[in-house]
Amino acid sequence: MRKFDTKIQVLKHRVLTEVARLAWEDKLLENVLDIPKTIIPGKQPTMRCCVYKERAILAERVKLAMGGNKNNPNIIQVIEIACDECPVGGYEVTNACRGCLAHRCEDVCKFGAISYDLNHVAHIDKSKCKECGACAKVCPYTAIVRRKRPCQSACKVKAISMNNEKAATIDNSKCIRCGSCVYQCPFGAMMDKSYIVDAIEILKKSEKFEGGTDKVVAIVAPSISSQFSYAKLGQVITALGQLGFGEIVEAALGADMVAMAEARELAEKGILTSSCCPAFVRYIKSAFPALAEHISHNPSPMATLGKHIKETMPGAKVIFIGPCTSKKAEMKLDSVAPYVDSVLTFEEVQALFDSRSIDLTTLEESTLDNASCFGRIFARSGGLSEAAAQAMKEQNIDFELKPVVCDGIEACRLALLKLSKGVLDGNFLEGMACIGGCIGGAGCLTHGEKSKAEVDHYAQEADKKTISDALSQSK
Repeated sequence: MRKFDTKIQVLKHRVLTEVARLAWEDKLLENVLDIPKTIIPGKQPTMRCCVYKERAILAERVKLAMGGNKNNPNIIQVIEIACDECPVGGYEVTNACRGCLAHRCEDVCKFGAISYDLNHVAHIDKSKCKECGACAKVCPYTAIVRRKRPCQSACKVKAISMNNEKAATIDNSKCIRCGSCVYQCPFGAMMDKSYIVDAIEILKKSEKFEGGTDKVVAIVAPSISSQFSYAKLGQVITALGQLGFGEIVEAALGADMVAMAEARELAEKGILTSSCCPAFVRYIKSAFPALAEHISHNPSPMATLGKHIKETMPGAKVIFIGPCTSKKAEMKLDSVAPYVDSVLTFEEVQALFDSRSIDLTTLEESTLDNASCFGRIFARSGGLSEAAAQAMKEQNIDFELKPVVCDGIEACRLALLKLSKGVLDGNFLEGMACIGGCIGGAGCLTHGEKSKAEVDHYAQEADKKTISDALSQSK
């Protein structure tokens, strides 16, 4: 069964796996320059015009796999040398142009960007075009279309533009670190920084290895139930133990904690926007700063549970495992950094398994049962609202919950616009930057409609059927 959706993910995986293998063996720094040749040993190119360009791009991927540019605060970075195959974009005249006599496109263009050849076929001068779209609207043949690069189409917050060399560039002030561009770029020119080397250094000191003394705890996002589809979840948990994790805890337990606290905060304030998705929180602060006062003051499930672990297990190291690139940025926040030592995506965990030659399908199954069914459904859109309703019920809070579930950042933008104008029909805005919720995160191995059903099935398997049950057993 396939581990990944795309060949770009396979290429990324090969780099991460080789970096991880060398890091385990303490040979990374002395062999880092040889990694591109190891991945492409021959002299024939496999994906680009020449093997030298392929290796140059791989060298940039290796840098990102080792933490990326320390001077760039963004988790998402552009590999410029890999970003040269897409058309510039903008409005173009297609072969549907019939060379008509009306010339409505010319008449409506205020910038003189449209001219005609000897066959009366229209052409657009890109140096004059302002991309207003007026010509496309009036063409009777819909012969004028707008071409957008995949990364620009994927970025719903308009943080991506083109520089003078026609390579993509990211406006860090707008970027919400969701990683949508990473997953959608067909050339892999967008990539998230990896902290896999940092995580390995933590795991090397685990008490599970000879000479190690540290307790290393994995916080595992509930969306893991829709990943590693070629193996059983219990086998994945066993494999995490073989990597050096002394304890594996469900992030869904942190979600249970957040649900209870957020329900109380909502009843107290009357209107609230969720704080579980760091990309959504960042979007509010950058695009709708006046609404920041409505953001829940409760930390995310990752931060909440990380704090709980640090308080109950002094000296423990905490590594979060999930589908989210934005969690890597959240980890750096002053309010979160004391509680989370590293963040790994599911892609990176697969690379760790393969770097240690761990075959999941051969392992015994371990159990993972810390959270309630309501904490587990945080992984998909709408789950937080359902959990908040349950939390109010369990705490006997007399409040009429009217949730507005926002599936994807475009839905979030529309709801925030309504909230800013005082016309939002609801009092609890659940925002998820990725379509489908966390199950649509850029760091997932696979994406698909089955993910929601798998999360719901995972939730129903929880022994703890109420949030209170989960919290009472976590103390």
